[in-house]
Amino acid sequence: MTLKDVSVRKARTGDVPRILEVMQPLVENRILLGKDPVTVYETIQQFYVAEDASGELLGFGALHVMWEHLGEVRTLAVVPEALGKGVGHALVERIEADAIELGLKQLVCLTFEVEFFARHGFQVLPAEPGEFVAEAYEVLLSSRDEGVAEFLDLARVRPNTLGNTRMVKTVAQ
Repeated sequence: MTLKDVSVRKARTGDVPRILEVMQPLVENRILLGKDPVTVYETIQQFYVAEDASGELLGFGALHVMWEHLGEVRTLAVVPEALGKGVGHALVERIEADAIELGLKQLVCLTFEVEFFARHGFQVLPAEPGEFVAEAYEVLLSSRDEGVAEFLDLARVRPNTLGNTRMVKTVAQ
């Protein structure tokens, strides 16, 4: 498989069972935060899937808009047999392109894959999350989204914190 054999498209509801199947071992190994099926269905419009020429799902990722200029690369995963073959790269490229189209200027991620995201121009967040989003912090506190709470390092999610690294990338000026 080569990168030219990989296509990325917006996810559809029919992709949810396979997304959950691929996600489960990563949740069990505390690499990804778990999501209930209903949450994946409710947010399916945020997801992208990468597939091979036969339509086999190779990976997925999501773009979550957090604020006027800020989005998060979320729930990025690649099936084990496709690791190192450009699938994650293709997903990040598509997510970044759509983020720019939406008018976002920065993307953040919470990840264990620091080297992967660094190769894509992300840097370790140089400030505490609250300082980084200072102008929107109070509003973001009212978000009911657990991923936003995790990014802000709020006490209510600390028992679920995976210990991953916060990274940021400027995608548009």
